[in-house]
Amino acid sequence: MDSEIELVSDGEGVVVTGNRATVERFLDGAGLLQQAREFALGRLSNTLRAGSDLAELASGIAEQSAMYLKLTPESTKTLKDAGGLMKTKTEGVSHAMLGDPGNIGKWLQVEDGPASLLTNPAVLSGVGGLMGQLAQQAEAQELKALLIKIDAKLDDVRRGQRNAVLAKVGRAAEAIEEAMTIHEHEGDPKTLWSKVNGESGTILEVQRAALLALGDLAEKVQDVNRPGQLKKLMCELEQEVGLQLSVLARCFELQDQFRVIELDYVLATAPERLDGHRSGVAEARENRRARVLETTSRLMDQLTATGGIANENVLLHARAASSVFSSLNTIGTSLDEFHAPLNIAVSDREALSATPWRAAMRDPQQLKTAGTEVSQKALVVGGGIALLAVGKDKLSKPSA
Repeated sequence: MDSEIELVSDGEGVVVTGNRATVERFLDGAGLLQQAREFALGRLSNTLRAGSDLAELASGIAEQSAMYLKLTPESTKTLKDAGGLMKTKTEGVSHAMLGDPGNIGKWLQVEDGPASLLTNPAVLSGVGGLMGQLAQQAEAQELKALLIKIDAKLDDVRRGQRNAVLAKVGRAAEAIEEAMTIHEHEGDPKTLWSKVNGESGTILEVQRAALLALGDLAEKVQDVNRPGQLKKLMCELEQEVGLQLSVLARCFELQDQFRVIELDYVLATAPERLDGHRSGVAEARENRRARVLETTSRLMDQLTATGGIANENVLLHARAASSVFSSLNTIGTSLDEFHAPLNIAVSDREALSATPWRAAMRDPQQLKTAGTEVSQKALVVGGGIALLAVGKDKLSKPSA
């Protein structure tokens, strides 16, 4: 019926199918139409084996219109608040029939009724595989945009270092980007796979090295406890974090594109294995996100502790403390921006700032810390004066 549409989700994105006008009306009503893109239902024919029933099913699917939407935390909440989707027998894939086109809340309530075109296991497998491709493509596009943003913040030295590292994946990048260009023109999946097969290893090596380097940055601040030194080190870390995030973003972008070609190849050569392959790719992406989150969380925890040291010395080092917190907030924002394309929930961390100087003047601990430092400096300066006096005294005495 023209008033009914269906939703299928793999947790990364959602496909909305049905009459074109109804599909667009639903997405527009949910405020999601501008984010949606075309979904090629016609490609599902590769997942359907010969048979009169399936041939009729394929014909029915071809008459449907479909749009794909990558799920962000905001769009996921919109769909959940509206009613949610129901799990299917296909692992990781959920489905819902739509009801009243005049009420979005009712649209997402699963209803009993005639068998759906998309609840056929073969079709769901194909939909899931195609959605996996689109999720990879969407992530790659967002990472490409992020790279431009990061590059604008890198100084010439770090940009040169970044280019030297990424030169190691230059051959893989050329092969994958050429294959993706041909993929957009619906080139032969087998030929495209032959272009990129074997190139993933180099990307993974550089990716792993960058992630380890990002984690190692947390160690740099552990033994630094002087405000002036912290100020200098945190300014350097702003650039170092940007450098490693730039390398990671490029590697992740290439890996996403590689998976698009890989899933296309499986769809063309072993469609009966597409669902399992899609699940494996999805699990690998989750593992990657977990590693990223573990590394960046440890880094931010250590840097935040560093901010605490700077904040204890506001009375005598207000400018240094302010600079440390500025760098800390810049790094936190950079990490959040890197998390977003990977669908890692952005932290609810608020911008941090040093204790105002006037407030520090009323803080007994701040006064004690400042007093201790002043005493130590006075002792050092006093000792130096005493030694100088002794030296002058010795120089003034005639030799025996």
